Amino acid sequence: MSQRLQNKVAVITGGTSGIGAATAELFVAEGARVVLTGRSREKGAALAERLGPNAIYHEADVMREADIQASIDLAIERFGQLNILFNNAGGPTRGAFETISSEDIDYGVHLLLRSVMLGIRYAIEPMKAAGGGSIINNSSIAGLRYRQGDPLYSALKAALTHYSKLAGVELGRYGIRVNVISPGAIATPIFYGGSARANTLSDEENARKMAKLTANLAKATPLPRSGFSEDIAEAALYLASDAGRFVNSHDLVVDGGRTSMFNEWSDADRR
Repeated sequence: MSQRLQNKVAVITGGTSGIGAATAELFVAEGARVVLTGRSREKGAALAERLGPNAIYHEADVMREADIQASIDLAIERFGQLNILFNNAGGPTRGAFETISSEDIDYGVHLLLRSVMLGIRYAIEPMKAAGGGSIINNSSIAGLRYRQGDPLYSALKAALTHYSKLAGVELGRYGIRVNVISPGAIATPIFYGGSARANTLSDEENARKMAKLTANLAKATPLPRSGFSEDIAEAALYLASDAGRFVNSHDLVVDGGRTSMFNEWSDADRR
């Protein structure tokens, strides 16, 4: 490994499975010290143990502001600084146009938008003290195209992307870059109920569902393959490292070309 994150400290939310776990593994391999957070204590502790002394698992729920702040405080307490924040935690929302409730809206806003806003807020001062940093927010092509997610999820991801770009403009003066990754058809448990449900399934059942999902998603892009968590981890590494030092307020779409297959209001999308 080239150690592209040597002497960097990162916090990764939703770090116990899927994209978060793959990113934690890659960041540690590239020399970073990582605090990975999530609600699955067993999986998070096992991953941190496997990654070694440069990884710490912190049980946290991004729906709670105190947990977000505590995750960043832990990074500073244990590793002395904060250079990278990957706001990756998320999950599915619910609520069609005809049936959406205020509870549905509040849940989605807290999970997908409020958590990122607060993560950015609590990262600013530590990153200023470190002379700058990289904040990466995990969005979605659902925020860019019609019918790539349910209406609430799509609207909130669009808001997240725009907020991130505004943050990059405002915080650039401090050497803090804020960027977005918009994944496309990525094989993760969110497609069959989210990581919480995946945690209740056996390894065999998860493997069966993932194999079926991978085969189906391979049909959803111009490339004859599904996207994988490692593809998003590599994008996060680029934005976190000095290779991305002049990239700011940018939405890095990692979708195998899916968003180029259809125009937003194409007949193919409406079918």
